[in-house]
Amino acid sequence: MLAVQGLEIRVGARLLMEGVDFRVDRGDKIGLVGRNGAGKTTLTRALAGETLPTGGTISRSGEIGYLPQDPRSGDPEQLARTRILDARGLGQIVLGMQRATEEMASDDASIADAAMHRYGRLTDRFLALGGYAAEAEAASIASNLNLPDRILDQPLKTLSGGQRRRIELARILFSDASTMILDEPTNHLDADSVVWLREFLKGYSGGFIVISHDIELVGETVNKVFYLDANRQVIDIYNMGWKHYLRQREADEERRKKERLNAEKKATALQLQAARFGAKATKAAAAHQMVARAEKLLAGLEAVRAVDRVAKLRFPEPAACGRTPLQAKNLSKSYGSLEIFTAVDLAIDRGSKVVVLGLNGAGKTTLLRMLAGVDEPDTGVIEPGHGLRIGYYAQEHETIDVKRTVLQNMVSASPQLTETEARRVLGSFLFTGDDVLKPAGVLSGGEKTRLALAMIVVSGANVLLLDEPTNNLDPASREEILGALAGYTGAVVLVSHDAGAVEALNPERVLILPDGVEDHWNKDYAELVELA
Repeated sequence: MLAVQGLEIRVGARLLMEGVDFRVDRGDKIGLVGRNGAGKTTLTRALAGETLPTGGTISRSGEIGYLPQDPRSGDPEQLARTRILDARGLGQIVLGMQRATEEMASDDASIADAAMHRYGRLTDRFLALGGYAAEAEAASIASNLNLPDRILDQPLKTLSGGQRRRIELARILFSDASTMILDEPTNHLDADSVVWLREFLKGYSGGFIVISHDIELVGETVNKVFYLDANRQVIDIYNMGWKHYLRQREADEERRKKERLNAEKKATALQLQAARFGAKATKAAAAHQMVARAEKLLAGLEAVRAVDRVAKLRFPEPAACGRTPLQAKNLSKSYGSLEIFTAVDLAIDRGSKVVVLGLNGAGKTTLLRMLAGVDEPDTGVIEPGHGLRIGYYAQEHETIDVKRTVLQNMVSASPQLTETEARRVLGSFLFTGDDVLKPAGVLSGGEKTRLALAMIVVSGANVLLLDEPTNNLDPASREEILGALAGYTGAVVLVSHDAGAVEALNPERVLILPDGVEDHWNKDYAELVELA
């Protein structure tokens, strides 16, 4: 299904991995793990054929279903339902059958007759591809991913980023792909959908590779673990489940440390002896051999993993502002005949903390985009107060210009910033050396998250609009975000499925969409965070 030999991947001059060999066969359920920026997303893109490796070979047999972190696939005019059904070639057939049905009612006998023959041919193809049973299967998958008919009957261009991603996930799960490559599949899923997805993956008969920071998903579904070590440019392969992997990895690290400690002691003794012998001309050859033995002893060791670096994040000291820096009145938004929300009012006072709750599709992202000035409301007004500075984190990273470099994006967020200052801040977010000259378009989801947050840090924002800021982050980086939220003294409007992020924010108020009901925060609302 997937066979990798001698794989080498570079991003610019940076070597991500080399000499990598592995296979993915039917029944192999692989968790791909490693710190943000280690190359997980870059590897999966190469496996899916989206990019080419710099060395080695990747052999594929059977269909590959690939879910990237930022799916932009499909004709924007296409209906969501058609996009899913086309995974088995059914979408266009169903549309053709619908058009033929309409034409069969034509008063023109020749049109009606041609439509009848076309309908018969399409029906035969429809039934050969699984027919109504397959259509019902697609509907069931969509329903379990919280994609009701009202969303499935909309064009892709009218859907939010989270809805588009769930459409792509439904398409892949429906596709009968022999191998799936899933990059953070639980992003934008509510709690019930995550539970359903775990059960689906447990029963999946093909092979898959999954990148996920959802420990329960990885722990319950995978039977192999590939650990991508950015320090050693290799993949450690563990043919075992998650819990055994954690124990084995810890044991491996202890073994490496002991072996290196013993080797370093022996090498030091050899080097000291060589130094003593080197003073005597008659023993110069023996001294040279001792030095060579010491070097060989150290060179033959497996490297001990260096401590993973973590981005050090603190949100900016908020610029001075008036009592109410941001206010929204009577906001509403619709897409065609679909009403998202109406009559929403919100006042963001200096230093206030607000969490926005609502089911997927209730308009949480749409509201933040309006407050950020990205989208216009159909009705109502956004009123900026004295001294307002907005820092907007978009879950789909729209604030990043993918055609610009990391450094150029950083400077655009704060034009008064010098290149030296920008590089210093980027360094604390793990962008060092030539990394800052990479086009933002080649960054992984986790790297884009770090860049977007770095841009907020230099903005001096006094109102942060944060849309799922912990998505795509490894546990250590997520803890940094939570600490930054807890310590920020400016105002925050937060959208998140992450109960830990809401707890760190310690909100005073909650806004519930689509009804626009505002209430004081209490612990009863905490139970709704993951469900929303």
